[in-house]
Amino acid sequence: MAKQPLSQEARSVLNSMVSRRAVLAGAGAVAGAGALAACGSGGNSASAKDTVRWGNWPLYLDVDDSGKKYPTLEAFKKQTGITVKYFEDYNDNDEFFGKVQAQLKLGKDIGYDLVCPTDWMAARWIRLGYTQKFDAANVPNKVNILDTLASPSFDPKRESSLTWQGIMGGFGWNTSKNPKGIRTLDDLFSPANKGKIVVLSEMRDTIGIILRSQGVSLATVTEDQFMNAVDFLAKKIADGWIRGVKGNEYAEDLTSGDATAVIGWSGDMFILKSENEGKFDFAIPESGGTISGDNMMIPSTVTAEAKVNTEKVINYYYEPAVAAEVAAYVNYVCPVKGAQAEMEKIDPKLAASEFIFPSAKTMANLSVFRSLTPAEETSWTEAFQKAAGN
Repeated sequence: MAKQPLSQEARSVLNSMVSRRAVLAGAGAVAGAGALAACGSGGNSASAKDTVRWGNWPLYLDVDDSGKKYPTLEAFKKQTGITVKYFEDYNDNDEFFGKVQAQLKLGKDIGYDLVCPTDWMAARWIRLGYTQKFDAANVPNKVNILDTLASPSFDPKRESSLTWQGIMGGFGWNTSKNPKGIRTLDDLFSPANKGKIVVLSEMRDTIGIILRSQGVSLATVTEDQFMNAVDFLAKKIADGWIRGVKGNEYAEDLTSGDATAVIGWSGDMFILKSENEGKFDFAIPESGGTISGDNMMIPSTVTAEAKVNTEKVINYYYEPAVAAEVAAYVNYVCPVKGAQAEMEKIDPKLAASEFIFPSAKTMANLSVFRSLTPAEETSWTEAFQKAAGN
């Protein structure tokens, strides 16, 4: 496939740094009518011919100034004739899986041809047989995945998954309430933030950052070490320091002023900072942050015809120029080789961003939470949810 030039809409986004949250209502309208039917209803019919249904996280794809169109999807449709129905239906991995698990188990259509679970959840989908392997001939751009992401333990040959974006977990804060910034757990739990701290409902990020602050390696964490970190979290909640344990909506707590500090994700904080004249900022903890990825995967219930079309979508987004266009909007870690060079052509500042193209030094301070056994996943998640009040 020939490289696609950045669309005029994307250039507009880059030049104006259009507010993603300002267009969120419009973007939601694009997904709107079909989204409820797609949410794991089971009764939703399989994909129409030349249509792919994609479930993803909010604010995770380029949107034009009107907030009603996704430029890269528009370009894909013009190129292939395939329509992609895009749903911002992810808020939390467990929540999404809970909506579709019963249909997957029964082999019934789940309302999506393409899903984007985070690494640990992708491992569960693969382990349970809920995904399909790619036809390598249909995804030749798979070779463009960064070497550091090419062989995860849950899918060593990347036969069933390709990273959509990489996610750095760390500290985010309101700069007026935390003028010295937040780089340690002690900074996070400063008196100025009491009752106004939000942490992620993604266990591996929140507990992972606590563990790193306690000197624990995420590659070798034991059950005792994990439970000690959970106890720390539970006490901070009980003592009134933490106001909530949330998914993607934590960013709204920051913008409303309900939260002044968070354990959050780099991409959200990058755009909050750019939209609010430096009112917010982000840093990887001195003791170390977390890194993971969301993965494009094809559910086991997808028909053969829809699978081919879905593979075309996956392949398209591994074109370096297309990946650069998405990265310019979402500001998460771009997983595609060659995208940084494409970004250089249009915005050298973004091409130099550690949020999008982290250096080796930055990567060295980020850790992947080790894979859990099914028994650990059950008991550790239950402990975390109990601490979170769920």
